[in-house]
Amino acid sequence: MMVTAPQLRQVLDDVLAGHRLTEEEAVRLLKTRGRGVWEIAAAADELRERKAGDVVTYVRNQNINVTSLCVNACGFCGFSRKPGDADAYHHGEAVVREKARTAHERNVTEVCTVSGLHPEFDAQSYIDIYSWIRDEAPRAHIHASNPMEVAYAARQSGISTREVLAAMQAAGLGTLCGTAAEILVDDVRKVICPEKIDTAAWVRIIREAHGLGIRSTATIMYGHCESEADRARHLAILRDIQDETGGFTEFVPLSFVHPNTPLYRAGLARPGATGREDLLMFAVARLFLDNFDHIQASWVKLGTKMAQVALLAGADDLGGTMFEESISREAGARDTDYLDPAEMRRMVGDLGRTLRQRTTTYSILQD
Repeated sequence: MMVTAPQLRQVLDDVLAGHRLTEEEAVRLLKTRGRGVWEIAAAADELRERKAGDVVTYVRNQNINVTSLCVNACGFCGFSRKPGDADAYHHGEAVVREKARTAHERNVTEVCTVSGLHPEFDAQSYIDIYSWIRDEAPRAHIHASNPMEVAYAARQSGISTREVLAAMQAAGLGTLCGTAAEILVDDVRKVICPEKIDTAAWVRIIREAHGLGIRSTATIMYGHCESEADRARHLAILRDIQDETGGFTEFVPLSFVHPNTPLYRAGLARPGATGREDLLMFAVARLFLDNFDHIQASWVKLGTKMAQVALLAGADDLGGTMFEESISREAGARDTDYLDPAEMRRMVGDLGRTLRQRTTTYSILQD
């Protein structure tokens, strides 16, 4: 049932006064059309100002996608390759070290690694990669892996996921990527990523990481075959975890990039989210996730113009400079390799706000 204009105003007034949105209310907000979209965005922007002020942040980061080889075949992925594919690759120690040295020379503060699940990888493989990066870029924070990679490493090595996390942490892992979440509804996961861990496993591994003092991001991938109720359920799971652990650093909505993905080509997904859906995903997330301080607008997924608009709808962070991005590019996104902070400053200044560089865990760095 669609919410009427008076009902919408009442819900938004209640949220701004401290009411915690229910899942049902979130679904209704996500279904909003017409002028109500702007009212929701305005309320989210007000909450953003209360939580984060008028500063927009970014992190100077670099990706190292170690391998495109993957034992899984997720329907939303245009990046993964199988052994024998002509364009499959796997970077060994020398290349990883070289890329880490380049990151160090660029004064990158964060190195991020998420790759395919290589058929021969085990826990030691990930430990080695983090050790090489730590050697060559000792000042950089290692933001790496995700619950799927942790589960895979545990299975390959015959140890527990908690043991994998502890070993990764000892090797230099600073924070865990909250990716592989996609939509935390198993009926949807069976369509888009049937070989990935289920919702319960993702939640358990995130809780284990937070319990070890390894903080993480939180993500959602939307705009494929999920419903508004699925999105609200996902948000509710994240909010419950954050209530318990406080371990999430930020929430990052990831708009589905469709052109080169098997899911879209098979007719199982729509061609990505609309602009209305993008705007509401950020705004409703800000209103619903009352225990998150930061919401990131991923320019890689949205493009710079839509990312700027998201900053008017609850977002307060632009993500990273993203040297060497390849996963979104292979799915069909354009201009993903690097965003100069000077361009970020132009985007942010146009909104009357201030750009500041941050660390992975949101400490502000001196310009």
